[in-house]
Amino acid sequence: MSTQTRAPRMAAAPAPVPEVPPMYYAVPGERFPVPEVDVAKLDRRYWRREVDYPNTEKPGTLIVDTPNRYLYHTQSRDRATRYGIGVGRDGFSWAGRARMAYRRKWPRWTPPDEMVARRPDLEPYSIANGGMDPGPYNPLGARSLYIHKDGKDTLYRVHGTWDPASIGKAVSSGCIRLINQDVIYLHDQVRDGSTIVVIPDPAMSHLLVG
Repeated sequence: MSTQTRAPRMAAAPAPVPEVPPMYYAVPGERFPVPEVDVAKLDRRYWRREVDYPNTEKPGTLIVDTPNRYLYHTQSRDRATRYGIGVGRDGFSWAGRARMAYRRKWPRWTPPDEMVARRPDLEPYSIANGGMDPGPYNPLGARSLYIHKDGKDTLYRVHGTWDPASIGKAVSSGCIRLINQDVIYLHDQVRDGSTIVVIPDPAMSHLLVG
């Protein structure tokens, strides 16, 4: 009876760790430490880059492509800076055209009363209690852009995140998030009063409120 000798299995080589580009190094001179991005957790397609992007908007417009998890900051009618984004439930709750009314560095986070009603554990950070101090545990991260329509706050935010693994995904809470290095860069490029266009995700249309 013959036996067959099986070749020993070779262990799969570990996936190479991508080199961190300078734009994702730790950020010096900030109020709180902004560490280097763990790019192994950030799909390369969501890295910030200049891209061809034919559009009909005025340069400087922000376009949130919710279905594809990108934010575009238009530079011309055919070019834009593209950022990867993560989307939370609140990020699906509004779509349309509005204005980026103002920006804040290291913002306070003040959950609306409706959120506190759903999450009583957030009561210490309610409007009545003054919100959450800025810092590494604040869910708005290093920067926040505040979106108004017809002079009223939409409660829609574009803000930072400490979690690179959440970029490209629909996660449990929050609006539109960029990694902190990206939102810091965007904050310095965009102007108050800029138009923002939010493209809805048809798969989540049941969450839209207007």
